[in-house]
Amino acid sequence: MQSLTQRAKPVDRSPMTWLEKIYLWNIFKGMLITFRHFFKKRATIQYPEQKRPFSPVFRGLHILNRDEQGRENCTACGLCAVACPAEAITMEAAERLPGEEHLYREEKYAARYEINMLRCIFCGLCEEACPKDAIYLSETFAPANYSRKSFIYGKPDLLIPDPVKHPEEYAKAKGELDKKKSKP
Repeated sequence: MQSLTQRAKPVDRSPMTWLEKIYLWNIFKGMLITFRHFFKKRATIQYPEQKRPFSPVFRGLHILNRDEQGRENCTACGLCAVACPAEAITMEAAERLPGEEHLYREEKYAARYEINMLRCIFCGLCEEACPKDAIYLSETFAPANYSRKSFIYGKPDLLIPDPVKHPEEYAKAKGELDKKKSKP
């Protein structure tokens, strides 16, 4: 019978020699492979101490952006929720009340903004759909956890630190955003 791939090898059915019966040669060959790997560069990274470099197209946890005065960029237009193919984003809009100009840039804001990270496929379509640059995907991994409820991130979990109250944390988070924007 002809094989389609031409990779089939005929099986050797000759009786084994004494050396083959005690498997010494095969054990020696296996130990040689193992010994050769002792001198190769290790692929393992010691995680907490060392961090591997991210790819320029890496997409991690979501961040809700603020402007320099600490006001939220999100205007609750819902384009990110509509663009999400996994339907992971839930949003409820509310009207800004008089005296809340220092909190929100526009008259409408997201009163409730949730992302279900168990549904999210980290495609970045929410980031592309946002006209106000209010959401972006950071270079942070989603932490492991045992409960499903802890993977639903609300607005307080997603908001970038306030630049007025926490300027150092804001600068650090904004640096990641600027670095990500400058990548081709």
